[in-house]
Amino acid sequence: MPLTVVHAQTADTRATGRRGPRPCAPLGPAGADILRIVADARTPVFVTVREGGGRRYSYWRPLDSATGRGGCYVALPTAECDRLHAAGRITLGEPLTDPARTTYRVTAARTSAGPVRAVRSLRDRAHAA
Repeated sequence: MPLTVVHAQTADTRATGRRGPRPCAPLGPAGADILRIVADARTPVFVTVREGGGRRYSYWRPLDSATGRGGCYVALPTAECDRLHAAGRITLGEPLTDPARTTYRVTAARTSAGPVRAVRSLRDRAHAA
């Protein structure tokens, strides 16, 4: 029995024997902060992978003239960034390789649209009545 025009998350799993996509686990405070930084186009984030496999996620924090802070590289928590990558919340761009390391640009993954709902206008509702 084919399914027609039904969002995958609302499909009847008894018909296909498969479950819809798993919902993403909620982000903790650290994950939300990292995702906010990565999603900001003004703050390019990179991950550097060394020869031995060590990784470092970081970004450049510009100097804030009001507070006098910044003007330095800031490292992000590697374990939390790896969890976001494994969950598909962040993606890695094309590699830039030199003899000692490989560097990737880190970007926020695009999220899929939620369930589609049909919305009727007031005029359509009046004609239906």
